[in-house]
Amino acid sequence: MSSSTTADSDAHTDPLADSGIVVVDKPQGLTSHDVVAKLRRIFHTRRVGHSGTLDPMATGVLVVGINRGTKFLPHVHADAKSYSATIRLGMATHTDDAEGEELSRTDATAVTDEAIREKVATLTGDIMQVPAAVSAIKIDGVRAHERIRRGEEVNIPARPVSVDCFEIMEIRRDTEGFVDIDVAVGCSAGTYVRSLARDLGDALGVGGHLTSLRRTSAGPFTIGDALSLEALEDTPVLSMSLDQACARCFPVRTVSADEAALLSEGQWLQPEGYDGVYAAQAPDGHVMALLEEQGKRAKPVFVARPSNLT
Repeated sequence: MSSSTTADSDAHTDPLADSGIVVVDKPQGLTSHDVVAKLRRIFHTRRVGHSGTLDPMATGVLVVGINRGTKFLPHVHADAKSYSATIRLGMATHTDDAEGEELSRTDATAVTDEAIREKVATLTGDIMQVPAAVSAIKIDGVRAHERIRRGEEVNIPARPVSVDCFEIMEIRRDTEGFVDIDVAVGCSAGTYVRSLARDLGDALGVGGHLTSLRRTSAGPFTIGDALSLEALEDTPVLSMSLDQACARCFPVRTVSADEAALLSEGQWLQPEGYDGVYAAQAPDGHVMALLEEQGKRAKPVFVARPSNLT
């Protein structure tokens, strides 16, 4: 049997065969919305949505839900992010990255490796961070970058973020007075790596901005899961089914066929002592729902396979 015939057969027997997660290795120059638009065309569906925006300059892990996978995404906690990045000392820009207009330039060659490491340490841990002025942060209901385009002055208050890892991989010096620092960053959701670049440059008195950014993981999804848009164009395929994504993201409780039928109707089960949200998996391997225990009930917070699913 051909692979296309097999896929058609699977889709006929399983109404969620075309639902799940695609982890895209986003290329530079595209917005997250651009990627969604391309995947709508590739997968022939309007039901496509992403979790965790990446700036156009950035590359790497962008988690996208396909069909019923879009209903699953809001339940996924991909708060922890990992990045590889390059910070340039010696120039500040109005966007804190290489796409912005130059604000200042200072010869950074006198900055020592020891001084860089010392200031990096102060930007590690639980810190207060001011997001970039051109970020998507809303001020009185309007995104900061939109206010900047209007010519308005934007003052975004500092907010708490967590930088679990800020590791210097390499320090390079060039003849133009810049110092480039390759770093690995592990941080909480809402942390701006370009703001780390800006703050490092300010702390060293020479200015700084981000020249490259690559997201290597978002929660349980890694760059090893990611597919390029070119590969998806050639072979439209999910990175993981909805069943696989549920099992990747949450602890799994095996339920009986009778319990699975109850869950498909949105009904609750007896609790078994789980903390937090977990996946309820039927004997056939399909995840029926995500459950959360409250008192004497394990209640669905998301029914993956409702009884009326066709």
